[in-house]
Amino acid sequence: MSMATIHISATEAARDFAGLLARVRAGAEVVIEDGPLTVAVLHTPAPPRRSIEECIALLPEDSPATIDEDFARDVEEAVAAHREPLNPPAWD
Repeated sequence: MSMATIHISATEAARDFAGLLARVRAGAEVVIEDGPLTVAVLHTPAPPRRSIEECIALLPEDSPATIDEDFARDVEEAVAAHREPLNPPAWD
């Protein structure tokens, strides 16, 4: 869930940086500007991604998944078939 983008001057940002961080933690994006120039953009980091090894390790022992010599090709084909950007709806 993302809040609106907040535009703030560098001077205002310096006055209450802790407050800005609280708003970022709550989901806001903060654009810090010096006159007409954007000097920084604060937002939460992207979540960490799992490696394929970590994903395989999460499979239950009785999983029917098969990792064979064609697995890499199958994954590449699946990724290539879904190159559209992921733009999930914003839920309020």
